[in-house]
Amino acid sequence: MTEAVPAIQTLLEELTKLPGIGPKSAERIAHFLLAGDRKVAVTLSEALRAVVERIRPCRECFNLTEGDLCPICSDRRRDGGIVCVVETPRDVGLFERAGTFKGVYHVLGGRLAPLENVGPDKLTLTQLVQRVRRGGVREVILATSPTLEGDGTALLTSNLLAGTNVSITRLARGVPSGASLELVNSQILADALDGRKAF
Repeated sequence: MTEAVPAIQTLLEELTKLPGIGPKSAERIAHFLLAGDRKVAVTLSEALRAVVERIRPCRECFNLTEGDLCPICSDRRRDGGIVCVVETPRDVGLFERAGTFKGVYHVLGGRLAPLENVGPDKLTLTQLVQRVRRGGVREVILATSPTLEGDGTALLTSNLLAGTNVSITRLARGVPSGASLELVNSQILADALDGRKAF
């Protein structure tokens, strides 16, 4: 497939735009779609079209949904007083797979990244502040990534929520369960010491 016909070349170019897909992976995927049952390719294209046409942000939390509200926001069994602030809908999936969080979410749509031109205006921070000010929220959990950008996003979010009388917490960080201390880097060890709690 090195000398690809235009349609195949376009497919290869589009596949390499996906995260984690390089030229060789794109070639394997294209070969799979063309060499096997072509119904697989048709079904995949229909699924992609359906996602593009039907999926939109939830009006409350900005998670992905087909309706006005996502299934989490419309679930009356969830505790709407605890809002976990995450960067992406993918993060919501991670928490939901863990199966222990019973509150609701707020998806920022990314994190502050000045070098990538992602400022506060590109995130759903204004909507989060409005949501908290409407009332009913007791705690906001800042669950952004433990990176420079994620920490900066968490700091800005906490500053924006200052004065709302809402408890603001941050995810704990430290030594993972089962890890040997000799394999842990100094930053993780420092975070673990700072975040220690009574035993």
